[in-house]
Amino acid sequence: MMKMQLNKGFTLVEIAIVLVIVGLLIGGVLKGQEMITNAKLKRIESDNAGIAAAMFSYQDRYLQLPGDDSDAAGRFDVYSGKTAADINGDGGGTVSGAWDANNGTTIGSSSVESETFWGHLRAAGLVAGGGMDTTRQSNAYGGKIGVQDGSLGIAGHVTIFGQIEGPIAKIIEGRLDDGQADAGRIEGNEAGGSNGMASGATSDGATYSDAKRYDLAFRL
Repeated sequence: MMKMQLNKGFTLVEIAIVLVIVGLLIGGVLKGQEMITNAKLKRIESDNAGIAAAMFSYQDRYLQLPGDDSDAAGRFDVYSGKTAADINGDGGGTVSGAWDANNGTTIGSSSVESETFWGHLRAAGLVAGGGMDTTRQSNAYGGKIGVQDGSLGIAGHVTIFGQIEGPIAKIIEGRLDDGQADAGRIEGNEAGGSNGMASGATSDGATYSDAKRYDLAFRL
């Protein structure tokens, strides 16, 4: 007489162990994502502080702003033999030009002060790279970092971080400012939007959308 083989299922203990392991894995993934987000946030904050420190160190050392420096061609050996009009700013006391101006990666006749800003900092050894290089640095979210005089409702020079995700923009505002996209020392508009980031440009509004990316201006 043949014996019937009974199908053996999982015991409650085995199921509980599996659920615990799955929970630990999910918790680990979420914790890892949180750590990555926090690291990127800290990088944005440190990049902004670093640019401000470099800009004001240059001003303290040479009594002019990088990019606007009217004597940069004679100040740094890297510019020896170059056309002074391409290298120097107008010495007007502000960095002119749009934060995202892109007239090439090397200082030339078409460069504006917001581009030569980076070359002057590099020539002074305050930012890594060569003095002819106008390449803007990249931020933690893949966008570029730029500097200009004023943005939206902010007076004075600002650093602008491009392509910041909406949820991150909210966190930055909450940590460092008033939480409003159209007020305070940090303001933002939709990246690539029609309103742009110029001084006095129209604001997209007070709130950030999680589904969009933003250019954020930080007052220096």
